[in-house]
Amino acid sequence: MLNFKKKTVKNLCLIGLMGSGKSVIGRDLSRALNTNFIDTDYEIEKEAGVSINSIFKKYGEVYFRNLEEKICVKVLKKIDCVISLGGGSILNKNIRNTIKENSCSIFLNVDIDIILNRIKHSNKRPLLDNKDKKKTLENLYKERIKYYKKCDLVLSNNLDRKELVRKIKSEIIRYE
Repeated sequence: MLNFKKKTVKNLCLIGLMGSGKSVIGRDLSRALNTNFIDTDYEIEKEAGVSINSIFKKYGEVYFRNLEEKICVKVLKKIDCVISLGGGSILNKNIRNTIKENSCSIFLNVDIDIILNRIKHSNKRPLLDNKDKKKTLENLYKERIKYYKKCDLVLSNNLDRKELVRKIKSEIIRYE
């Protein structure tokens, strides 16, 4: 088990656009590191008692972003976790500051066309509902890339899952 308590880094935090593999890689990474995995989207749904799609439809994006901030800041204060953050959470200054204080941030960068292929059958992406998905993803990327680039580690997730987990493990040795 990694012991982040020895350093100021308490968690590994996966960041990126929807469909970049944060949840899948996060689960695999937490198993490989023998530590807890937390998916903030799941935590938000658990807190709200409904899906993220339902939150967006019933209460709107502003309500969702406020709930996201509350959940993410709480989760980011835990220790020895691999955390998957929602794609838009990086836009929130409070979340960004909490990531900086407590986590090694890892941006999973993925080509838009690969993301489109990964999520083509998903109905769990409210920001893409009834829109040109490619154009929307490109706009989200442009809006968020300045924050994504500031992550401690920037990796392409065009690799095999096992290979990417191995790469992350080798890169985080310096935090042990």
